[in-house]
Amino acid sequence: MPEDLGEAEHAYDLLELDDRLVHARAVQIAADLGIADLLREGPLSSDEIAAATSSDPDACHRMLRMLATRGLFVETEPRTFGLTARGAPLRSDHPYTVRCALRMNGAVVPLVIGGVEHSLRTGRPTFPAVLGEDFHAYLEHSPEHADLFDTAMAELTRLMLPALLAVYDFTGHVVDVGGGTGALLRGLLRATSGTSGVVFDVPRLAERAREAVRLDGLTDRCTVVSGDFFTEVPSGGDLYVLKWILHNWPDERAERILRRCRRAMTGDARLLVIESVLPADPTETGHPDPTTMDVSMLVVQGGRERTEAQYTELLAAAGFRLERVIPTSSPHSVLEARPV
Repeated sequence: MPEDLGEAEHAYDLLELDDRLVHARAVQIAADLGIADLLREGPLSSDEIAAATSSDPDACHRMLRMLATRGLFVETEPRTFGLTARGAPLRSDHPYTVRCALRMNGAVVPLVIGGVEHSLRTGRPTFPAVLGEDFHAYLEHSPEHADLFDTAMAELTRLMLPALLAVYDFTGHVVDVGGGTGALLRGLLRATSGTSGVVFDVPRLAERAREAVRLDGLTDRCTVVSGDFFTEVPSGGDLYVLKWILHNWPDERAERILRRCRRAMTGDARLLVIESVLPADPTETGHPDPTTMDVSMLVVQGGRERTEAQYTELLAAAGFRLERVIPTSSPHSVLEARPV
C-alpha cells in the first residue's frame, strides 16, 4: 500500500474512534426508551417501535439500523428489527441487565461532557464545577437520578457476583462498607449459608437496603446500619468489604476510609478491596479498559483507578499489608489485606 494511503487509514481510524461517541449515546437512548423490552416477544417494525416510544419513524429506523451494525439488533426484513444475544442485556428482565447502568450514564454524561476540559486543566472533577456540588450531594436532592444510580449499581453488582464467588470464600460476618442497597451482601447471603453481615451506608441508601433485605427474607442474617464511612465503620466483622468505593476518591480521602476500617477491625479480620486494577503496562488493558473508567472517575468524582503498586502504598499508609491480588473473570479483582 502506498505510504499516503497507509496514513489515510490512520486518519480513518481516528474518525472511527470519534464515531463511538454517537454509538454510545444511541445505546443509552435505546436503553432509556426500553426498545429491547418491546422486542422481548419478537421482531417489530421500526414504525411500531417508533409509535411505542413516541419517536419519529424515520429517525427511529435510522438509529436502529446504526445499532444493528454494532450487533445489538438485527434487521430481519426491511424496516423490521429483532433483538440479538449481544443486545439482550438491554432488556430490563435479563438476568444480567445493564439497562439502568446505561440509562445512568446517559443521564450524567450530558451534564458534564461540555466541561470535561476543566479536569484536564486542573486535575479536579468537572461535575461540581458544572453543577455546583459534588456527585453524591447532587443525588441527595435528585431522586430520579438517585434511584437510577442505585439500580445501576445493583445491576453491575449482580453481573460481577458469580465471578467473585468463583474465587473467594465469603464465609463469616461481612461488613459491606458503602454497601448501597445491599445487592452484594444479599447476593453473598443467598449463595453462602455460613455468611451473615451488615450493610453500612448513608441514611438514604440504608433505608432502601432495609427494605430490600426484608423483601429477600434475610433479616435474620443481615442488619443495616446508617452512617458516614469517613467518620466511623461498624466493628465486629470477619471480612470488611469495600466494593467500588476507593476508586471514587483521591488518595487522601481513600486513606481516611481505610483508616476507619482499620480502627473497626479486631482479631483476624481481613479487608477485601474489590476494584479494577490498572496494569503496570497500559498497553495490557483488557475489556472494558480500566483506563477509561480512570478518566471517568476523575471527571465525575475526582477519584481514580490504581495499579497494584499504588494500592499497596495506599493500604500501607492506612495500616494494612496487601497480601494478594486475586483476578476474577470480570474486569475486577479482589485485593486481600490484613492490618499490620
